[in-house]
Amino acid sequence: MTDGTTTENEPLAQSSARFVDGYLAYLLAQASSRISREFHREVEAAGLSVTEWRVLASLFGSEGESIGTLAQLALTKQPTLSKVVQRMEADGLVERTGVRHDRRQTLVRLTRKGRGLGDSLCARALRHQQAVLEPFGHDNAALLIGMLKDLIALHPPAAPLADGE
Repeated sequence: MTDGTTTENEPLAQSSARFVDGYLAYLLAQASSRISREFHREVEAAGLSVTEWRVLASLFGSEGESIGTLAQLALTKQPTLSKVVQRMEADGLVERTGVRHDRRQTLVRLTRKGRGLGDSLCARALRHQQAVLEPFGHDNAALLIGMLKDLIALHPPAAPLADGE
C-alpha cells in the first residue's frame, strides 16, 4: 500500500535498495541527529555544550533528579555526567542537595541562574520544534509526539548508557 498503512501480511518497512531506508532505529537516529544539530548551534552560542543543554533541559520543570536518572535523561554515561554537573555547579547553573530519607543519594536541581537560562533556551527549543513539525500539521505532530512517548514507555532503559549508545 502506498498510503502509509500496511496489511496484516505486509512488512512495516518498505522494500528498498538499502536496509536502513526502512529501519526504524536508523530513521529515528537520523531524524534526531539532524533536528538536534540545527538547535545545538543555538545551545553552543549560549555557551553550553550539548550535554550541559541536555542536563538543563532535563531539570527544567523538575524539582530535582538523581545523578542516575539525569544520566538516562541526558543520554550520557554517569561518570561523564558527574563531571558535567560539577562544571555546571561551578558555573552556578545547578546545585546538589542530599535526599532526607537517603543520605547516600544526591539530587541535582537548577539554581535561579540555571532556571533563567533554561527558560530562554527551552523557549527557543519549543520554537525550533514548532518549525520542524509545522509541515505536518498540528494533529500529525501531536500524533507523532504521542507515538514516540508510547514507544519510549514500551522500551525503558535497563541500565546506565555506555558512550555512543
